[in-house]
Amino acid sequence: MSEEHIVRRTRDTLAPGRTDWHRVDGLSEAEIEAAALDDADNPPWTDEELRDAQLVMPEDRGKVPISIRMDAEVLDYFKEQGRGYQSRINAVLRAYVRSRREKYRP
Repeated sequence: MSEEHIVRRTRDTLAPGRTDWHRVDGLSEAEIEAAALDDADNPPWTDEELRDAQLVMPEDRGKVPISIRMDAEVLDYFKEQGRGYQSRINAVLRAYVRSRREKYRP
């Protein structure tokens, strides 16, 4: 990869995020807890789940550059979510691999 394709960014040159931090800062603890309870995709953890949770750090084997063909619809979906779409695609594929390994482990 040549130097001309490398983009360097600093904290000052990053694109602004879309989070409305003024609104977030204005939420009360009760409003935050109510919103968490309403989130069916990510309910708050129980005390038991927190007690049993373990931090698992992935083995750092590095990443391998590849070229891959995928449906435009799939790529567009991940890109619509904003920066970091390649990392999200990687996370989805990693979760798939782990679930298959657990399901079909001899």
